[in-house]
This record gives sequence, C-alpha cells and structure tokens, in this order.
Amino acid sequence: MKTKSVVLISFLVMSFIALTSMNTLQDSSTFEGKYDGREEYGYSFTGINAAGEEYNMSFHNVEASVLKTFDLNSANQIGTKFQVTYTTKIEIEKDEYGMDDETEILTIVALKKL
Repeated sequence: MKTKSVVLISFLVMSFIALTSMNTLQDSSTFEGKYDGREEYGYSFTGINAAGEEYNMSFHNVEASVLKTFDLNSANQIGTKFQVTYTTKIEIEKDEYGMDDETEILTIVALKKL
C-alpha cells in the first residue's frame, strides 16, 4: 500500500512539473518597437533598451487575427510604433550528428498601435 502511495505521489509531482514547464513556454511577453517590415526570416521590429540603445527583434509568425487588423505584409505599417504581445515556443530537432538543436519561435499574438 505504501509503495502505491509513493508511486502515485511521484506521478502527480512529475505531471505538475511537466504541465507547468509547458505552460511557461506559452506565456506571452510584450515589447515596444517600430515596425521595420517583413524579411525572409520574419517580421522585424526595432526597440530601444533601458540604456537608450537600439536593438532588433524578429518574429517568425503572426496570428491571422492580427494580420486582419494590421497588414504587416504590405509596406503600409512600416515606421509605425507598436506594443507587440508575443509567445515563445522552443522547437527541438536533431541535427545530422544526433544532437539536439533548439530553435526559438516567436509568434505575435496581439498588436497595439502606440
């Protein structure tokens, strides 16, 4: 009986850890930046960090609902400042040597014109 309790508790703890770690990857973040346009690698924005220096962020995907409101595939929005809400997903693939190769996929889920 004691062994079954230990196994059950271990299973519950492992399930909790797995679910919370998957949830963390799907949490959204925000970023403020000026839209620079669409490149072959994604949608490019320029932001300014706390030290006043410019930096670029590229987003691989944009949800369809966002593109209905803001057509980022045309040049109309270039130069517009946005608050960008995005999610981060880590994709793991094996390279030719069998090693894990991680890719961070950023997806825009909401835009607010500033």
